[in-house]
Amino acid sequence: MTELLSEAFQKASRLPDSLQDDLAQELLDEIAWESRWDKTLAESQDKVDRLAQKAIEEYKAGRTKEKER
Repeated sequence: MTELLSEAFQKASRLPDSLQDDLAQELLDEIAWESRWDKTLAESQDKVDRLAQKAIEEYKAGRTKEKER
């Protein structure tokens, strides 16, 4: 555990129980969301790679236009 996280837990332990539970639930929800996001990215990497390759091929073939600003 990092020093910062340890400090946060130490300070949180002084809060009323209801606030500790709220804080804990927020942290657990954030961890779960991050886990789902990491899984989504990992599962879509092949598709992203294929789309990037297709874009490069379109560019090299001269079938793209520069976006106007």
